[in-house]
This record gives sequence, structure tokens and C-alpha cells, in this order.
Amino acid sequence: MIEQEYLTPEGLKRLEEELEYLKTVRRAEVAQRLHDAMAEGEVEENPEYEDAKNEQAFVEGRILEIETILANAVLIENKGPSNEVRLGSKVTITELGSGHKEHYIIVGSAEADPANGRISNESPLGRALLGHKVNDIVSVQAPEGEIKFKVTHIANR
Repeated sequence: MIEQEYLTPEGLKRLEEELEYLKTVRRAEVAQRLHDAMAEGEVEENPEYEDAKNEQAFVEGRILEIETILANAVLIENKGPSNEVRLGSKVTITELGSGHKEHYIIVGSAEADPANGRISNESPLGRALLGHKVNDIVSVQAPEGEIKFKVTHIANR
């Protein structure tokens, strides 16, 4: 069964740009590296040739991965006001006990980048936040135990 990949308009654009770059620039660079390494003669014990082959495999694998994501993409259209957390929502939460505030955008797994505040709807926190409203208390099971957050702000585009 093929899974749908939820993407924001920005995420869709980034993946399309990356795919274009990989197909037009990186493929040509890797092909040139392979050509140069083969021109050196013996390829069986040529570390440059092996490295170029590995890079080619990585580039081709990433191209296939992006093409699969794009083929199964569902655009997150988060327009208009909503008082609950949904895909595409910008959410501010406060950890109960510490008062520490955190800001996140709920995105599909293909766009997740927790270090930059983009969490997947499939992550424990993302899954817990979906459907909640301002002032709701949300519990998340973490390795160190249960953590509770209060939803303090929701912005939908």
C-alpha cells in the first residue's frame, strides 16, 4: 500500500527544486567523476572509482525517493481560521512545570526537521497535538516519562 505524503506548498517547491538539481547538476558531476576515474585505468582497485560509484548510487536513490514522494504528495491546504491544530498549523506550546515555550509547524514526515521547528504529524508530539485547541493540555510519552504541554497559540494560514 502506497502512503500519502503530506507536503506544504513550500515543502513541495523545495523537493521539486532538489529533484531538478539532482537530475541536471549532480548526475552530470557524478558521471564526470566516473569518467575521470575510469580514464585512470584499472577500476578494480581504484578508490576514486568506488567512491564515485557509491555517490552515483546515493544520487539515484535520492532521485527515486523524491519522485516517489512527489507521486504520492497531498498538498496541505491550511487556509482560513481554525481553532484546532491540524497539518500546516503553527503551534506554540508551553511545557507544564518548566514554563518552557516551544514553537512548531506540523508537517508531513517528508518535511520534518525538528531542529528547525518542523515536526511530523506522525511523531509522538505531532500526533498528540493534532485536533487540540488553545488551552488544551497534551500528554506525550517520552523516554524519560510523560511530559505535559499546554497549547498556548495556534496559527493557521
